[in-house]
Amino acid sequence: MRGQIPTPLRSYTSGEKYVDATGATLDDLLVDLDRRFPGIRFRVVDEQGRLRQHMRIFVNRSIEDDLSMQISDDDEVVLMQALSGG
Repeated sequence: MRGQIPTPLRSYTSGEKYVDATGATLDDLLVDLDRRFPGIRFRVVDEQGRLRQHMRIFVNRSIEDDLSMQISDDDEVVLMQALSGG
């Protein structure tokens, strides 16, 4: 599966915008990404295993927050980091 990495997290992927990863669930996918790019999962998931408040995961253009969601090789997964400020 090919996933898109947001700009603020590309320091973990050596600047790569698109990376390949495998997994049966979103969490499996994040574990595989972390195996290949250490530290990236902690930026997406908190210590309790929940998606961080400022992160969004799109699967086939739908927002998902259930990390146990089943995914397939045909799915498009995009990590997004919400911006805030004032």
